[in-house]
Amino acid sequence: MIDLTVATLKSDILRHLTYTLGKDAPNASLYDWRMALSFTMRDRIVEPWFASTRRTWAEDHKRVYYLSMEYLIGRLLEDATINLGLRDLAETAMNDLGQDFRALVEDEPDAALGNGGLGRLAACFMESMATLGCPAYGYGIRYEHGLFRQRFEGGQQVETPEDWLNQPHAWEFPRPEAAYTIGFKGTVESRDGRDMWLPGETVLASAHDTPVVGWQGKWANTLRLWGAMPTTQFDLERFNRGDYAAAAEPEALARTLSRVLYPDDTTYQGKELRLKQEFFLTSAALQDILRRYKAGHSDLRALPEHVAIQMNDTHPSIAGPELIRLLSDVHGMPFEDALDTARACLGYTNHTLLPEALERWATYTFGNVLPRHMQIIERIDSWHRRTNPNTPHYVGIVKHHEVRMGELAFIMSHKVNGVSALHSDLVKQNLFPELHLLHPDRIINETNGVTPRRWLKMCNRPLAGLISQTIGDGWEDDLDRLKGLEPHVTDAGFLSAFGVAKRQNKVALAHWIERDCGVTVDPDALFDVQVKRIHEYKRQLLNILETISRWDAIRKNPTGNWVPRVKIFGGKSAPGYAVAKEIIHLINDVASVVNADPLTGDLLKIVYPANYNVSMAERLVPAADLSEQISTAGKEASGTGNMKFMMNGAPTIGTLDGANVEILQEVGAENFFLFGLTAAEVVVRRQDAEHSRKAIEASQKLQDVMQMLAEGRFSPDQRDRYHGLVHRMWHSDYFLVASDFDAYVAAQAEADAAYANRNHWLKMAALNTARSGFFSSDRTIRGYMRDIWSVESALQP
Repeated sequence: MIDLTVATLKSDILRHLTYTLGKDAPNASLYDWRMALSFTMRDRIVEPWFASTRRTWAEDHKRVYYLSMEYLIGRLLEDATINLGLRDLAETAMNDLGQDFRALVEDEPDAALGNGGLGRLAACFMESMATLGCPAYGYGIRYEHGLFRQRFEGGQQVETPEDWLNQPHAWEFPRPEAAYTIGFKGTVESRDGRDMWLPGETVLASAHDTPVVGWQGKWANTLRLWGAMPTTQFDLERFNRGDYAAAAEPEALARTLSRVLYPDDTTYQGKELRLKQEFFLTSAALQDILRRYKAGHSDLRALPEHVAIQMNDTHPSIAGPELIRLLSDVHGMPFEDALDTARACLGYTNHTLLPEALERWATYTFGNVLPRHMQIIERIDSWHRRTNPNTPHYVGIVKHHEVRMGELAFIMSHKVNGVSALHSDLVKQNLFPELHLLHPDRIINETNGVTPRRWLKMCNRPLAGLISQTIGDGWEDDLDRLKGLEPHVTDAGFLSAFGVAKRQNKVALAHWIERDCGVTVDPDALFDVQVKRIHEYKRQLLNILETISRWDAIRKNPTGNWVPRVKIFGGKSAPGYAVAKEIIHLINDVASVVNADPLTGDLLKIVYPANYNVSMAERLVPAADLSEQISTAGKEASGTGNMKFMMNGAPTIGTLDGANVEILQEVGAENFFLFGLTAAEVVVRRQDAEHSRKAIEASQKLQDVMQMLAEGRFSPDQRDRYHGLVHRMWHSDYFLVASDFDAYVAAQAEADAAYANRNHWLKMAALNTARSGFFSSDRTIRGYMRDIWSVESALQP
């Protein structure tokens, strides 16, 4: 922890206000005060950051390089004060200066560098690596507009650009000296017996560094984000001829590369841009890694002893061919030596069981954008088949005029890991069964985790305070200590205090919902939360159909013994995902009807705040009573939202999918509302071509819901709006919403009954927190360090 007084902190804040921002206190805006405090905190991070870098160089520690298209780092100001041990001191200093610390924190824009669990996991991993003293760099892209800012018009999702970089980002350090040329297209020529790529287009990748400080400020690593810049600003000759658009083409190409996360790839141009983005990130990172390595070492064959590179999903899986190209074409290493060296450095984390999410590129597109890499991939494929002669003919990287990036990542990695026990088994059995038989020791499991510093200590101060009061400090970096809460769950005083902490969070959320959504909710109602990317397999549809059924049941018996519910949804759909957008529209349409119904009143409310992000999650997670984790079994790799909710005292209603399986094991079946088909049963059920019709015919409640949708009960302005949805439910229903509907309704009834018994519910909630220690990302990163990276902590024992 940093030793500091309030007076010193105030002096430093005023110094930055005056000399960095050029403002005097009476005329300073909220933005000015926030930036002054941010720079003051950043100053305290720089010292451990420099010290960590110096020790890594001096002691020649092996480094981890984490390649990810997403980093959902959220707001950094309060997170920094928490990890530096200065949060309360900072609040006191700002109060003394006449400023509201909470308002300053909430003035900071969310960094728009990701979309969902993949990016939030990467951010947790970066923080845990710093906490554990694992020397590491994270590499990503500095997206100007992120994914998109979501708003609703007439209940439909509308995408507008994120504007988080419209003001300076207080936490980053531009590194213009760290810039690398990235090529695309062009031709391949043979010179002096060596193939040489002559790119037809080039851009510069310019580095922007953000220090990531660990718990108690003992270690700090670097998140290096690449911004694209033109190699030539513009063509002056064309400009002078009046051809202004053509003159600006180099700049337009560069800005396009780092403008938007996941451009819509329903067009050829979108596909090409996405492939260029992935190569841009990966090539810049690998060039930077080799430059740093060669600054201290001469033998590139020893690279694996000093460098571990982790590919976070398939997006950076071009790392294998690109590292081979750099080692072979640029540095002269024989091809197979380069291949062996690359494989020994690379690890691949698989995050999905959805075949469509394992990227595949048309060989035409790939060969056009990256002609040299297409050649290298074909050589990798041939090498793998030659060295593994039992490989089935249908297994390979290049098949049916496609480059399969999942297979490429698998073959080019020395370890492949899944992210939950069930998921890792399914990766072996269903996703890569033939490759697993050829390489039986390659696939391992590293169950995901989340950082308790942000997701408990920072976002849930009432509960964090109660935990420290009950079991003492030290749990923040040793989350297994939460087991010390278990003996207290039978103590009425502790349970009462636990309930007070939860209600405090719910009251705060209720105020925010009324202010931002215009919906008044009762903080004593059961807050039922499902927040995640909108996707059919995550089954927000199941949730809203049960909500319709609940509304219908209350209307038919308004004086029944109902437990009041607030259904809270959050999440974005991909811009081109029509079915997911239809589900969003349905949720908002149902909310409009239900929230205005005087008959159901406070017994049922539906809230769908727009533009779900990390900061919204920090409000919702501590206030949630029930965590919705209801994906079709066998489809969710792990989940991390489920862990955050559990840690903050929200029991799960869920299927046996992803890390739900391990949550159930940890918390016990009596503290988990389990329902639905298992992954094996899902496979069997799909074999019946009429499973959807049979399931609906067997459920009168679901038939009633389908009838209401078909007759336009929630879309009076367009009665046939949901006819397509109803048709899919009756005739296909690939994600088995109908098959699990009645079981889900029954599980929700169990949740109602449990919530009605306050002490019983509080005990369940408290046990969820007490048994969540396994789901710390510190435990996950220790596993990666031991099983994949072979890296030791650089912190002094």
